[in-house]
Amino acid sequence: MIYPQDFLSEVQQQRQEFPGLINKVYFNFGGQGTLPRSGLEAIIDAHNFLQQKGPFSLKVNDWIGQKVELLRQDIAQEFGVEASTITLTENVTSGCNIAIWGINWQAGDRILMTDCEHPGIIATVKEVAQRFGVEIDICPLLNTLNEGNPVEVIKQHLTSQTKLVVLSHLLWNTGQVLPLKEISDLCHSYRGSDDPILVLADAAQSAGSLALNLAETGVDFYGFTGHKWFCGPAGVGALYIRPEIFESISPTFIGWRGINIDKNGQPIDFKQDGRKFEVATSSYPQYEGLRATMGVHNDWGNSQQRYEQICQLSGYLWQSLSKFSAVNCLKSSPPEAGLVSFTVDNNMSHATIVQKLESQGFFLRTIRDPDCIRACVHYFTLPDEIDQLVKAISGIV
Repeated sequence: MIYPQDFLSEVQQQRQEFPGLINKVYFNFGGQGTLPRSGLEAIIDAHNFLQQKGPFSLKVNDWIGQKVELLRQDIAQEFGVEASTITLTENVTSGCNIAIWGINWQAGDRILMTDCEHPGIIATVKEVAQRFGVEIDICPLLNTLNEGNPVEVIKQHLTSQTKLVVLSHLLWNTGQVLPLKEISDLCHSYRGSDDPILVLADAAQSAGSLALNLAETGVDFYGFTGHKWFCGPAGVGALYIRPEIFESISPTFIGWRGINIDKNGQPIDFKQDGRKFEVATSSYPQYEGLRATMGVHNDWGNSQQRYEQICQLSGYLWQSLSKFSAVNCLKSSPPEAGLVSFTVDNNMSHATIVQKLESQGFFLRTIRDPDCIRACVHYFTLPDEIDQLVKAISGIV
């Protein structure tokens, strides 16, 4: 893969921000990204400030309030929505739990979930079904990776009792990007606009990799984390809730951040924006780390530019792997995002292959269903790194 030298120099300069890339070839951004230097410095600076000024003081409390709202605004701008629609959370799973448990479930309601969801979300849905007498339907999208229409498959599995559809925008196992707007339109119109089927998107792999405008997708809930493709610190994420359904969603965990308090210190009601679902004290220095990290990415290019670069590089990896008869990429066409999942036909398990690669400095992961290896390509991945990985795999197969 040939890039102009000035472009490669620009990418190399960007990579200087990421000390976690030194002495390794990293393809695990879908698990956890490598924290940039400025993100770590922002976290340390915030901790120092809190201790110097008094961790609990009027000055610090004002500072925290300002920084929390700045993060909310930065996330909203990244996703093309209003800041009032953003709830700050710890990770994808906590955001999805807010959405799933916040719905007023009745016995006989149904949840439609794809067959490609993460175990954490599956467990949440199963517990809701057990507690409230809700039925679960599984929508087989795995087989639509290379042929078939996922929107039509979902339509075939909707019923008059379906209340929520749970899916991942970018499937974590196969790398398939689902047409979120078309799915949202289908679900909202299925019973008419007065009784829409809600759509919850797990955005673990899409946030920070795809170019997103959530308002245009029509999705009802979008839960993401900052520690994967945004390369932020662990423990900071967010949930977007579509404004039109906001009042119908109730908080499950409740704390002082989400309530209005009278002059006597008594709770009055819930705040009428994303703060309604926030509970209490969080690791605020981590918030500053994510803000700094998002700034690093946007200094290099906007979300569309980063996405295009991710697709070009992941396409190069897909094309290179496809040349080996013993390697089978799950997708039969170039990826639409940064996930490249593949199988290897030899006498070693995929787990053994991943272990062998890591011992050589190449970081990938296995997926259980379907049984495969997953490589994650970011916009600052070097073509030379892809060549090195392909060469290492060729030495195994």
